[in-house]
Amino acid sequence: MAVRAVRGAVQLERDEAGHMDERVSELLTAVLERNQLVADDLISVWFTATPDLHSDFPAAAARGLGIVDVPLICAQELDIAGAMPRVVRVLAHVETYLSKSEISHVYLGATGALRKDIAQ
Repeated sequence: MAVRAVRGAVQLERDEAGHMDERVSELLTAVLERNQLVADDLISVWFTATPDLHSDFPAAAARGLGIVDVPLICAQELDIAGAMPRVVRVLAHVETYLSKSEISHVYLGATGALRKDIAQ
């Protein structure tokens, strides 16, 4: 078994706590499903949010999915002119038998444009 990193992102339509919970939950569920992972495979998860998001912590969505014994942290993305607005990104460290090339990085909707090299 190896330690791997899985990336992902989702764009919110609006800055509201319920909407953030819904979209981040969708992202985390897709990361787990596409990589054949369960919560016990998670080592730690980093969330970042663009500076225009203030309604809630993205990590709250993980807790709502039952990911309760995994270290989670939230940070703010750099405020870069012209960057895609209302984006939550995730970097999950996981234990898996998948090789690096088999890892499925999950960029939902418009965020696929952020990393065309790895978005699946």
